[in-house]
Amino acid sequence: MSSNAVSELGGRELTRWFWRQLTSMRTALMLLLLLAIAAVPGSLVPQRGVDAQAVETYFLEHPKSAPILDDLGFFSVYSSPWFSAVYLLLMVSLVGCILPRAFVYYRALRARPPKAPRNFSRLPASASFETDSSPDEVVAAARRALGRSRIDVVDRDGVREVSAEKGFLREAGNLLFHVSIVVVLIGVAVGTLFGYRGSVIVTDGGGQFANSLPQYDEFSSGTLFHTDDLPPFSLTLDKVTAKFQPFDSPQAGAPREFRAAGTYSAKPGDEPKPFDITVNHPLAIGNTSVYLLGQGYAPVFKITDANGDVVYNDAVPFLPADSTYTSNGIIKVPDAQPEQLGFQGFFIPTAVTQNGKDVSTSAHPAAANPLVGLNVWHGDLGLDDGTSQSVFTLDKSKMQQYTVGDQNFRVSLQPGMTADLPDGGTIEFTELRQFARFQIGSSPLVKVPLFGIIAGLIGLMASLTIKPRRTWIRTRQDGSRTVVEVAVLDRVPRDDLPADLDDFLERFKDQLGHTEEKKLV
Repeated sequence: MSSNAVSELGGRELTRWFWRQLTSMRTALMLLLLLAIAAVPGSLVPQRGVDAQAVETYFLEHPKSAPILDDLGFFSVYSSPWFSAVYLLLMVSLVGCILPRAFVYYRALRARPPKAPRNFSRLPASASFETDSSPDEVVAAARRALGRSRIDVVDRDGVREVSAEKGFLREAGNLLFHVSIVVVLIGVAVGTLFGYRGSVIVTDGGGQFANSLPQYDEFSSGTLFHTDDLPPFSLTLDKVTAKFQPFDSPQAGAPREFRAAGTYSAKPGDEPKPFDITVNHPLAIGNTSVYLLGQGYAPVFKITDANGDVVYNDAVPFLPADSTYTSNGIIKVPDAQPEQLGFQGFFIPTAVTQNGKDVSTSAHPAAANPLVGLNVWHGDLGLDDGTSQSVFTLDKSKMQQYTVGDQNFRVSLQPGMTADLPDGGTIEFTELRQFARFQIGSSPLVKVPLFGIIAGLIGLMASLTIKPRRTWIRTRQDGSRTVVEVAVLDRVPRDDLPADLDDFLERFKDQLGHTEEKKLV
């Protein structure tokens, strides 16, 4: 329809025209393609709901483009208005396509097979032969040869016509495939709106986590989820096991096993139960799943200030940056006197030096020769202004780095070593622990998309393999002989139709042959 014709339509006619355009199969396919294209940025750009730390890193590395992408919603693609609009339009379009086709299919199921055409020779595949059997016997043989096809027999002036139709499950498969897409969309939408997901780092040796919002390092939820609905479970991490291929292996350093073991309580007051989580084998607590995403090292530091007071004594997770687990970490000491302290540095699990260089590198992800290197800052950490900060970033805008002469002051420590700080305090690397990074989430109707995908595959296979076919048989008496005409027509054009007609004629004549043999007996 041209733009001029559209402009001349009234409000009702224009609404009807728009609805027909929206609910056409072509529009549904275009929207499905558009949804796939709209999802591409979600796999190329880090998402806040998946890895907020990666988003912060992206802002630091791309200070010019990151704000623009943020305004466009590229860091929260799947909850952005433009993605939601395409999502809703696709669902409406599919439902608008499915309902009319379902009614048409229902009427077709109840309708009689179509009448035989006048001239069989105009059809793509037809044949004729003569037989000694009577027309009634030909019709009976035709019924047996047609099997489960829907059959209708008509008498017209001494001519008997058999109309048969089969392959109705093809359209049922088509409808099932389109319904399955709607089921997947609904399942994903419900899971997104009512679900939540967060990540948390817990150190072994008794590290604890309670399922409340302040405990999460990263947290995101659907618009219809309320944080008061978080299930009140808690867990204690006793041991993290990480095994890698040994040094002398061809795949030295490759992961072999990651495991987190401890106890959990589904609600306060319950008896703790043991858990053992491995990769792809989460802990299920009600509708919540706890996945093991990764692990790393958490050195324990004991820090005293210039007054000799212990102002810090805790494990600090260092986040792995490469396959050898060279890791980065931050220590914030707001209680230090006379100034607050900040430490930024790296952890190397198996430190080695090469070619006489002072800089150490990690030769293996296992902690065979752990080493920590830290730069020290003093001043204001920026924690007192009420602005939240990530535990993995250090705000240096109001701090200065300690120096010794013209060189920046840095401490290098191995387990059991202590170093003096320029302000008169000390820092001690007391022991080495490990941490586990858990992803905790709940997605209502999480299995519905899986069932939808399975149903869609079944429907797709049915629509591709089932042949919707119409068969007509016309028989009339010609003296002592009976003339039989046969024609077949596929509703979907196929090259194998003549061969299928030959197969059917062979079965048909075989049934007639059995009938004639019985008459002779």
